[in-house]
Amino acid sequence: MAAALDALARRFQTMREFFWPSYRPERHYMRGPGPACHRRGGKLSGGDSA
Repeated sequence: MAAALDALARRFQTMREFFWPSYRPERHYMRGPGPACHRRGGKLSGGDSA
């Protein structure tokens, strides 16, 4: 009985993760210059194409 409930719980977790993923990249990756960049004057260095 316990093994059947464990298997059912794993299937439910798998389905939940498929339809509603708990990992959201937008919460983990930086989306622009951070506070250190603003302290330096807010300008990005390098990358000038001439």
